[in-house]
Amino acid sequence: TMGYLQFLVVFGIFFVFGVVGFGVDPSLRINVFHDFVPGAEFEGVSQVQGFHDESRAFLFQGSSRGVRLPAATAQRMLQKLRGRSEFTVAVTLRQEKLNSGAMLSIHHAEQRFLELESSGQKNEVRLHFQVKGQQTHTEVFPYTLADNQWHKVAVAISASHATLYVDCNRIYERVVPVPLMDIPGDTSFWIGQRNGAHGLFKGVMQDVQILVMPQGYITQCPDLNRTCPTCNDFHGLVQKIMELQDILAKTSSKLSLAEEKMNGLDNCYCERTCSVKGVTYREDQSWTDGCKNCTCSNGTVQCETLVCPPLECPDGSIPAYVAGQCCKKCQLMCLFAGQELVEGDRRAVHHPSGLCQLYKCRGRTMHRVQSGDCPELHCPEAQQVTITDRCCKICRGHDFCAEGHFCTEHSDCLNLDAGASCSCKEGFRPLRQDNAYCEDIDECAEGKHYCRENTMCVNTPGSFMCICHTGYIRIDDYSCTEHDECVSGQHSCDENALCFNTVGGHSCSCKPGYMGNGTVCRALCDSLCLNGGSCISPNVCVCAQGFTGQRCERDIDECSEGFVECDSHATCVNLPGWYHCECRDGYHDNGMLTVNGESCEDIDECKSGRSTCANDTICFNLDGGYDCRCPHGHNCTGDCIHDNKVKHNGQIWVLDNDRCSVCSCQMGQVMCRRMVCDCENPTVDLFCCPECDPRLSSQCLHQNGLLTYASGDSWTENCQQCQCLQGEVDCWPVSCPPADCDFMLVPEGECCTRCVSDPCQAQRVRNDITKTCEDEHGITRFSGSSWVKHGTECTLCQCKNGHICCSVDPMCL
Repeated sequence: TMGYLQFLVVFGIFFVFGVVGFGVDPSLRINVFHDFVPGAEFEGVSQVQGFHDESRAFLFQGSSRGVRLPAATAQRMLQKLRGRSEFTVAVTLRQEKLNSGAMLSIHHAEQRFLELESSGQKNEVRLHFQVKGQQTHTEVFPYTLADNQWHKVAVAISASHATLYVDCNRIYERVVPVPLMDIPGDTSFWIGQRNGAHGLFKGVMQDVQILVMPQGYITQCPDLNRTCPTCNDFHGLVQKIMELQDILAKTSSKLSLAEEKMNGLDNCYCERTCSVKGVTYREDQSWTDGCKNCTCSNGTVQCETLVCPPLECPDGSIPAYVAGQCCKKCQLMCLFAGQELVEGDRRAVHHPSGLCQLYKCRGRTMHRVQSGDCPELHCPEAQQVTITDRCCKICRGHDFCAEGHFCTEHSDCLNLDAGASCSCKEGFRPLRQDNAYCEDIDECAEGKHYCRENTMCVNTPGSFMCICHTGYIRIDDYSCTEHDECVSGQHSCDENALCFNTVGGHSCSCKPGYMGNGTVCRALCDSLCLNGGSCISPNVCVCAQGFTGQRCERDIDECSEGFVECDSHATCVNLPGWYHCECRDGYHDNGMLTVNGESCEDIDECKSGRSTCANDTICFNLDGGYDCRCPHGHNCTGDCIHDNKVKHNGQIWVLDNDRCSVCSCQMGQVMCRRMVCDCENPTVDLFCCPECDPRLSSQCLHQNGLLTYASGDSWTENCQQCQCLQGEVDCWPVSCPPADCDFMLVPEGECCTRCVSDPCQAQRVRNDITKTCEDEHGITRFSGSSWVKHGTECTLCQCKNGHICCSVDPMCL
């Protein structure tokens, strides 16, 4: 471990001194003002004196301008930023008080790839950037830049780490998602504004630059400590170590499996065998199966029809069939009454007297054999038949096949009047004269089939089949017609699509009011459903939880409509899409963070020093507050201590840092409240009471360019909560309820993360390194690691806290 840390430190020192010694490589610097020449099209921008004289500074003013870099210049700059996960945005600025505007904005349509803005209305610095899944992440740093003073500002991103520097002081450090700088070619690069109408920065900017290098803030602050490796360096090394651990585990598993197989195969020779009719044959072994010569070749039986050689039998023998063999063999012959008989043949001699003598051929001589007693026949004498190979009569229709025959599996035994005979089954042809052995006829190859149009002939044992072509349906065994999938319901069209039958298939088209490819159709609404709502049928939106209205445009105020009952120590605060119970003044949360505010407990203002009691009174803590009491026998002034200043009893004043709040001292306690707005009063402060501002110049134009808001109005748009204040729009991310769970996702069209029970649906996982997965090879995988499933090219698996989730990448197929 010590060696590893020493390597990291040495690596960081080497890198940093390399930067200091040789300066910043120009290929790593995006200097926005390098070729910036404000012309007539950049109305409201002029060159002025900056914080220093080493570079140019520009004053941004007015409420109508369009400062966007030319496409060629923007692409040249953005090429350096593409694919980077480590960079620094740096700017020297002097921003007007209360102004809310973007210093720079790199975005395409609704996707903000990188934007740095400062809100003087909410006293925040906001950094927007793109992360995995085409989601925009916003990191908010509470800090006041809009104070009309010069500041050096740098936001450094290093893998999953973000740091804000102001005037060479490290203000905040945060863990953030890794940025994804997958920037398209037609991306816009704006300076001093978000787009053509919003986020207009007012003030002076100098040295606006993006440095695609570790610790880029050193260009502003060369004296800061730079000896440690960056988070990106550490992140990359840890990733490499995890990959090496995976490779080591996989290699070890393969070696172990290989050794096990080698030990088992030392004395073995493996070959593929063939099994036929219960008999196992080895590789290259041959045998005769009926009238075919067969060989086992690589586990497959290959047979050829047996060709019988011509026989030349010696005198006293003739060719004849032998049981169990296909070809004729020479056998000894017997002559009997002019007939040539072979070994085993029988003949009966019937005398007119009724006597019968039975002879059998044996050793080239006919020998007389005993016939035995004849069984009793159960048929009329007219149905009794005398045959040549036995003395006993039989009934007509006698079953000779039951007495035994030589017909094989593809041949049927037939009973004749005087004996049995073989006949090939239908679809087979004889391989020898007596039909005892037969072979299959390939009707398809020989053109002996009846398959008609739109079919394909497939041979089967003894017959054939006519298979319909794809997209056709069977009429009978031999012909098919076009399949009307639309009528039969066997189509892939969406329920909200029209099906049209075509030759060999069908096509789908979405019904009016729906859009899509026909296989998938989505309802079409004239106006998009807002705030995560879904369009389920033409012009009908189903709203996400917390919103209502025809377009889901109206937030449900759970507090005022009685849906929420907070604890007595808390008050309900409505937010877009949800709510929460916030501790009342005089209470704070004990860390349990219960939903209904039960975790709110009293603040002891006396012990914590939050009381405003003057020195001549004693502080007594009360539930939800405190009291300044005069000791017995004393005459107290009732004065208050506020901001280390004495305020007399009954005195009223305006807060220095909030001109809209009025405070008073009442018997030792400071009571503050928001200024009451009286729009009839001609001296009303319009900043504190923007709703009283009647001027058209104080109105704001909605992002869609169709709606106008009065000063003081608020609205929600694209997961941003916006407010119009004296003609300027300030937007900040919608507050979301906490998602304290292992598996989370942001549903399509919604803004906030929700918990899910199915790990494979989760877009975000709170990885637990103690929960690992075992893949199909038995290799241990860390939570968060991914791999391609064995035997596939397009199936990607991921370990999510002990659960294996696999999916097919459609772009890979």
